[in-house]
Amino acid sequence: MSGRQRSGYGIIMLTFLVAFVLLVVPLPDWLQWARPEWVTLTLIYWCIALPQRVGIMVGLLAGLGVDVLEGSLFGQHGLALVVVAFLALILYQRLRVYSLLQQAAVVFVLVGISQLLCQWVQNVDGASGLPTLFLLPALTSALVWPFVLHMLRGVRRRFEMG
Repeated sequence: MSGRQRSGYGIIMLTFLVAFVLLVVPLPDWLQWARPEWVTLTLIYWCIALPQRVGIMVGLLAGLGVDVLEGSLFGQHGLALVVVAFLALILYQRLRVYSLLQQAAVVFVLVGISQLLCQWVQNVDGASGLPTLFLLPALTSALVWPFVLHMLRGVRRRFEMG
């Protein structure tokens, strides 16, 4: 493995670390339900940008990390992010040529699927939240997608990651 590839993996891990920090940054109670899914957005970007490096296993590990940080049922986010990574890997060639608005719409759907899976697992476990608000993070994630896309693209180009 060349030095550039190793540093590429380190940069990818660093971006996930930043996403984990953004996941646990305290927000006011009224804004808690609208928190964008930073880890999911980061996973979607890297699956689109570098599908040969980031895929289903990274989705599983990132999801288990979210489960640990949030104290949710272990494997809940792991399952959701595996599905998101799988779908992003299937769609990555199309997503690369979509306009920013089309990409945001696909991100809304992918994060919505993730939210639905997490809601389903919570319902099976008997600990569901407010049913009308659980898709709000999908909307806010789609709204911040252009920012995430440009930031991570800048990081990828700065470190010449492919």
